[in-house]
Amino acid sequence: MNVRVRGIYATALTRTLLDAGHEVVDASPPIRRRFDAEFETAPPDVRIATTDDRQGVGAHGDPDAVASLRDLLTDAGLDAMAWGDPTPPGTVLDGTVTETLGGGAVVELRVGGDEGGSGDAASAEGYLPYGAVDDRVETGDPVRVRVRESAAPWTDRRPELGGSLRAGGGLVALEPGSGTRVDVRNDEAARELAGMLDLLGLEPPEGWRAVWKAPAVDAETEELRAGLDRAVAAAEGLDDAVDAAGGVGVLDGPDLVREEPLATPHAGVWVWFGRESRFSLDDRRREATATMPGHHRVKAGSADASAGVDLAEALCEPDPDAAFPFGVVTDAFGPAEGDALRLEHGKPDGRLITLGEATVTAVDADGSVTVEREMTGGGTYDGLDVPREAGDVAETSLKEGRWWYPTTYRGRDGTVRGTYVNVCTPVEVFPGAARYVDLHVDVVKRPDGAVERLDDDELREAEAAGDVPEPLAEKARSVASALENAF
Repeated sequence: MNVRVRGIYATALTRTLLDAGHEVVDASPPIRRRFDAEFETAPPDVRIATTDDRQGVGAHGDPDAVASLRDLLTDAGLDAMAWGDPTPPGTVLDGTVTETLGGGAVVELRVGGDEGGSGDAASAEGYLPYGAVDDRVETGDPVRVRVRESAAPWTDRRPELGGSLRAGGGLVALEPGSGTRVDVRNDEAARELAGMLDLLGLEPPEGWRAVWKAPAVDAETEELRAGLDRAVAAAEGLDDAVDAAGGVGVLDGPDLVREEPLATPHAGVWVWFGRESRFSLDDRRREATATMPGHHRVKAGSADASAGVDLAEALCEPDPDAAFPFGVVTDAFGPAEGDALRLEHGKPDGRLITLGEATVTAVDADGSVTVEREMTGGGTYDGLDVPREAGDVAETSLKEGRWWYPTTYRGRDGTVRGTYVNVCTPVEVFPGAARYVDLHVDVVKRPDGAVERLDDDELREAEAAGDVPEPLAEKARSVASALENAF
């Protein structure tokens, strides 16, 4: 299949894709320099792009191709986890406005399927800017929208929606309007593409206009013709389906709302890379170009850290056998003693829960970071059955790369109120947050010394649901057993 790759994982994934027999198309200049291979400008079957937070990638495109690539992407490491995208770009689906905000509306989308075996269609939330739809939008309005841009499940963004149609992609797309639009910065190339429809002797369907994309600049005439033919066929089919269903935008009544998407031209999957996966991707990248130990781990931390990696690799030849320089990285980018550090608690279903901010009290070059939080009163500590009192202090000991971390709760007088140990994917301590995915099973030690293992049933359920792959679930159980014995 043809795959387009962008972002900080592009070199490693290009190596992986080529080794698996796939074609990488529309390659970026750095990729063209690093590989002894021919890269075509053909339309991609799948687009792979790094997420904005650099924690993983999204793959979107032909449903069969996306399904085939899912295993290839998660083979990066034991802690690579994948979730299907219920709202891939281009999907046309119905929903109901649940909230109006300053610049747009929150829409509960009907994404199809059976949620929890209830017999009801599953739902997801999206964001509809007011300027993206012609009509006034109010809470309770039924709407039909197109997904402009999706969002990874672990981010705090909602998919962005639009109230108009769009078909095709790759080299050329079609959208409602007249004339021709060219999304190319080169003026000469833009003028040439603007007249391409006349040259090819083709016309978009009535009421649609062609939008030429940047890859079209280097494409052959037959490729442009094929791309336009595909876009025209998609637009005609989409137009007919939407007209038959009652149009797009704000609908005339709730009886027009469909439980299933009206059009699903693409499928998508989101893949989160854990620490072990990032180091495995380092090895793949090293086959193509000089790569420092922890290349992807550092780049995932912040934009400044990512630029620092590029500078370091440009100035000197990295030693592939060197240890990951945790102390150097934290000295340069943080966290430092006194900083605030978020505890970003990933869930096996893809969601991210922030447990709050803690104050860094110690940082060691061996990868150890200690943080403290002062607790509010009320309730009890999960798993410990001990009252939570105002002024209690929670001390969490994080260590880069470890499959678990303990939190010890102490009263004002220093009395230990219990210790709770989370079993998780290997901890990563980034400049502003400690990041991992919780694997459900935990071990606690109560004030009287009693040790108990918790939530094995939740891990089994997550494994049965496909959220935690079997090898990862077995690793979690092994870690929990070792912690029980150590306690």
